[in-house]
Amino acid sequence: MYHSKISGLGFYVPSNVVTNDDLSKIIDTNDEWIQERTGIKERRHIIPGEDTTTSMGVKAAKIAIERAGIDKDDIDFIVFATLSPDYYFPGPGVLVQRDLGLKTIGALDVRNQCSGFVYALSVADQYIKTGMYKNILVIGSEVQSSGLDMTTRGRGVSVIFGDGAGAAILSREEDLSKGILSTHLHSEGIHAEELVLTAPGMGGRWVNDILADNDPDDESYFPHMNGQFVFKNAVVRFAEVINEGLEANNLKVSDIDMLIPHQANLRISQYIQNKFKLNDDQVYNNVQKYGNTTAASIPIALTEAWEKGKIKSGDTVVLAAFGSGFTWASAIIKW
Repeated sequence: MYHSKISGLGFYVPSNVVTNDDLSKIIDTNDEWIQERTGIKERRHIIPGEDTTTSMGVKAAKIAIERAGIDKDDIDFIVFATLSPDYYFPGPGVLVQRDLGLKTIGALDVRNQCSGFVYALSVADQYIKTGMYKNILVIGSEVQSSGLDMTTRGRGVSVIFGDGAGAAILSREEDLSKGILSTHLHSEGIHAEELVLTAPGMGGRWVNDILADNDPDDESYFPHMNGQFVFKNAVVRFAEVINEGLEANNLKVSDIDMLIPHQANLRISQYIQNKFKLNDDQVYNNVQKYGNTTAASIPIALTEAWEKGKIKSGDTVVLAAFGSGFTWASAIIKW
């Protein structure tokens, strides 16, 4: 039996910065309205033709591989979390295997939206714990800008989301006091339609239906979010899953050196910080400059916090996420 440790981290965001003032030129909104509700000041959007979900994941992965001090041929498996794959199928995991020039290793795609990276981390952790694999590449990457309703009709959702990618190398750790101590995964599908993109989908409206209707008022292929309902559930589930992880490892809130919450909304993160009475040095947020990058948000924030020296050897790091599904998850890591 082994533990898995994060041996390398990397992230990539597009160069195209989209400020709230930029959005106000095409949507009936303003900087004050967006910041008051979300804390977001700007986000990154790809320039079409320059970046994709896969290509950003590859760029983040190359950094993580180098920092892990391994060769790409040392990677045994890929787990890729995204809600915005390049193709409907195949998923981006195999495209990463191709574009990195890896051996014919397995590649798994995870579709758990905002909780996706923690779910992916948990899957990779199990493979390493059992001794099946030694080094696993875990990626969270999203291109969301091209699928948003960039009109006033869609402003409640479209101002929130951004594009980007983060990656981690999970490696075998023989010291069982270090690495990922536990992960905790949950879902509640009764609320699936509260944060959803319904079309195209095989269970309802497929592309041919959308084309046949040719309805300019059709919103089925844009994301729908019941914002207040999501917020109320998020703050409850965040707290529950953080406490679950702490209790599983006989830890107290005071043991947390760094909490990396999914960067959904600064107001959610602040609520959780206040609830747990954590100081600003114990919580890392960057939603202000990247927006909500869904499955990419935690690895981007984790990498940035580590790069700034906010995470050190021996620290207890907590990752926590909540999102569409509903799904929520946490990971407790001894760095």
